[in-house]
Amino acid sequence: MLQVLSNTWALLLGMFLLMIGNGLQGTLLGVRGEIEGFSNLEMSIVMSAYFVGFLGASRAVPEMIRRVGHVRVFAALGSFVSAVLILYPAIPHPVAWAIGRAIIGFSFCGVYVTAESWLNNGASNENRGQALSLYMVVQMIGIVSAQGILLLADPSGYILFVVISVLVSISFAPILLSISPTPAFEATKPMRLTELIRVSPLGAVGMFLLGGIFAAQFGMAAIFGSQIGLSLSEISAFVASFYVGAMLLQYPIGWVSDRMDRRFLIVICAAIGGSASLLAILTGGNYYALLVAAFFVGGMSNPLYSLLIAHTNDFLEYEDMAAASAGLLFLNGIGAIAGPLIIGFMMETIGPVGFFLFIAVLLGIMGLYGAYRMTQRPAIAADDTSSYTPVAPTASPVLVEIAQEYDIEVAIEEETTQEQS
Repeated sequence: MLQVLSNTWALLLGMFLLMIGNGLQGTLLGVRGEIEGFSNLEMSIVMSAYFVGFLGASRAVPEMIRRVGHVRVFAALGSFVSAVLILYPAIPHPVAWAIGRAIIGFSFCGVYVTAESWLNNGASNENRGQALSLYMVVQMIGIVSAQGILLLADPSGYILFVVISVLVSISFAPILLSISPTPAFEATKPMRLTELIRVSPLGAVGMFLLGGIFAAQFGMAAIFGSQIGLSLSEISAFVASFYVGAMLLQYPIGWVSDRMDRRFLIVICAAIGGSASLLAILTGGNYYALLVAAFFVGGMSNPLYSLLIAHTNDFLEYEDMAAASAGLLFLNGIGAIAGPLIIGFMMETIGPVGFFLFIAVLLGIMGLYGAYRMTQRPAIAADDTSSYTPVAPTASPVLVEIAQEYDIEVAIEEETTQEQS
């Protein structure tokens, strides 16, 4: 672990600051949108636009890197992020915000792609797993820390937007001053969706549903908190609870997943997350019940991302894993785009309760479908399953491919050890 830190500390510090900026801008816009009087539907379009940009960048950025290199792409997209953050309070209009969110989604995805390719370049086969784990922890700590910064100034003013812009700008310094350009890479062509669904119906359906669930946490949680009358400090703690749960429960769930039928664990996680959502609804918005609900929704849904990828890998040959992961991320992105739009409509129609109702319904569908799939084919023996590598839903396709490569390396080493023994 010390070797990983010594090799990647500058990159991890830069990504920590970037995640503070990204985590804070989503929450801040949710609160500021309520102050500006934007409707639920308008804010849902604004939040959905981020995932439109993110999904588009996952295909466009590799070509940009091939043309001009990692450093130029990283610096250019980072500049766009800083500029848009300053423009939000200057142009408080839903259309301007939606365009800005799309640009920021595109830019953040591009920044992640380049940073994560540097992370892979700086890691060795021996410490790549530790590097991935440390990177994910840094991401989560950054998002959680961002919620505390929300309390430093009035969200109706300019200061918080300036703070985010400054943090993002500063984050580039340790990265750009410590890295060297890495070779250009080819984007993996996604597996045909019909083939992906045939190989792993639960993986495909689950990732689509999970996109909507994650988008709800990342984009609409602050809007929900504002609408039910939570104070700024309460909104901060509420949003943070999703990611604290994700950070604390990711590794225990991963450990269990390597020792049992993953479909059963998917059902259990979906059931716990769905029950937590119902708890928030049935307690009438009690603040402490909301914190518990957010902790378990985040703690179950975020590990499901890695769990569904690992489950899909169980039915694939090594050479097909990268293509399958690209297809899964595409489905997840489509779900993430649709999620805020549906939640916005539900909250506009039935009130704030639509937030947790949406999450409960999607997790319920995932759990029921997982239970159905358990009746359609036998479980794979735990010794024959692929390894579980934790990956956050905020990761770019590059990090997911790195995780896939690491899983393959581990599996090959285990097979070699078994043959020799």
